[in-house]
Amino acid sequence: MKELTLTGELTKGFFAQNPLFVAVLGNCPALAVTTAVNNGLAMGAAVIFVMVCSNVIISLIRNVVPREVRIPCYIVIVAAFVTIVELMMKAYMPPEINESLGIFIPLIVVNCVIMYRAEVFASQRDMLRSAIDGLGMGIGFTIALVILSSIREVIGAGTIFGIKVAENYQPASVMIMAPGAFLVLGLLLAYFNWRKLQRGEAA
Repeated sequence: MKELTLTGELTKGFFAQNPLFVAVLGNCPALAVTTAVNNGLAMGAAVIFVMVCSNVIISLIRNVVPREVRIPCYIVIVAAFVTIVELMMKAYMPPEINESLGIFIPLIVVNCVIMYRAEVFASQRDMLRSAIDGLGMGIGFTIALVILSSIREVIGAGTIFGIKVAENYQPASVMIMAPGAFLVLGLLLAYFNWRKLQRGEAA
């Protein structure tokens, strides 16, 4: 397969290979934390940091780690950066966002998006491409979280970034509950699959 340009490596994860809407990875945090746009942005920022840093380290050590123990090594590397980002968020993020994200920040350690990119990309590419891939996929995941959380917050709470969108709007509170999360994600996945078919790509 032909290597993409560095710009292509960065932008492929935005929409064409979006981790959530195309690869359908990282569903659990996407469904759980996207009740508000602030939560989606915070989770996305954490994932970007962890993906970029872990991809760089994994790329650097790819030739010295025995294949048989590569997955445990990847987990330890990812866990180290998750610990850093968790402590930073507890120190600098508003308490309500930390409370909303809860256990899902530590669970970034086993986030499918991060482990998938580590295995299929960072472990086989140089440091620069791995860093750009991590940044692009992290931004793509953040875009997906923001789209999902924007729809849910506006319809389910009648707000965007906590600001009321209309005085007389009656929120459909089901949209910020679990059924609403599955409904919105399902519709978005259907849309992206339709777009793939329209472009003549394999489903």
